[in-house]
Amino acid sequence: MKPILALVFAAAAFAAPPTYKVLSKIKIGGGARWDYVYIDSTNHRMYVSHGTQTEVIDTTTDKLVATIPDTKGVHGIAVANDLGKGFTSNGTTNDVTIFDLKTNKATGNVKTGANPDAIIYEPVTHRVLTFNGKSNDATIFDAKTGEVVTASLPVGGKPEFAQVDGKGHVYVNIEDKNEVIEISVKDSVVSRRYSIAPCDGPSGLAIDTKKGVLFSVCNKVMSVSDYAKGKVLASVVIGQGPDGVAFDDGYAFSANGRDGNISMVSETAPGKWETVATIETTKGARTIGVDQKAHKLYLPAAEMGPADAKSGKAGAALPDSFMVIVVGR
Repeated sequence: MKPILALVFAAAAFAAPPTYKVLSKIKIGGGARWDYVYIDSTNHRMYVSHGTQTEVIDTTTDKLVATIPDTKGVHGIAVANDLGKGFTSNGTTNDVTIFDLKTNKATGNVKTGANPDAIIYEPVTHRVLTFNGKSNDATIFDAKTGEVVTASLPVGGKPEFAQVDGKGHVYVNIEDKNEVIEISVKDSVVSRRYSIAPCDGPSGLAIDTKKGVLFSVCNKVMSVSDYAKGKVLASVVIGQGPDGVAFDDGYAFSANGRDGNISMVSETAPGKWETVATIETTKGARTIGVDQKAHKLYLPAAEMGPADAKSGKAGAALPDSFMVIVVGR
């Protein structure tokens, strides 16, 4: 009976993927400048970077419920539910806005390095890290007090998106070195780094802590790596122009802005990773967030005008067309 049971469990583990499609579009309007989106599944909130402000959407109703102003050049959002605080990385003003999760009101600011891009809350140490694209470093501060712990931690290149492992480590893509680094947040040191070539110019990063793997996206390639061993497990062919990637329920989803679709990647056999589906979205939808409770994906985007007939370049975003695309099963 044991061999039969093993076969049954193996078949279940590598079952056919669920079918995803665009469910709706949340109209926001305003200028068509955006970067990351963050989903707080616990409180049913979505935070969308939007040029000089951050939009707050209730994901149970898909309605805009608040706007956090004066987050100039906002890139990313981080949330500390245990502290009731949120944080935005403001690339234009080189600082972080701290806001109250209940009121969505700003409560303070923290200065950072030049052009803070990705931002993340590390729950073991209760610290926030910003990854500063122009100064090639990280700023680390206490999420409770706003006190800076490390003003400038050199990361050895241009940092992009980051993830936490729940054990006091943060993993970061280094875009111009094609590497992933590990930061020991308690010690404020880069404790390890490894190559993820042939992934060239990694941007978005997602994590599966159960399997101990990271998903880094580059143009046409997703690198799947074992972060404990510092080893690339697979280089998967995906679409063009991804900036973000999300992980949910055993699948990694790459937002391919140039192609206007999502590559859905899964482990199809032990040690074998492949694109198992392509989900149509819209051109320009390059970043992505996920609600792991509702199994929904959210992609900021805008309606685009026609491409230039001579150069083939993509058309400009249409006025007042900014939105979030909702993708689900």
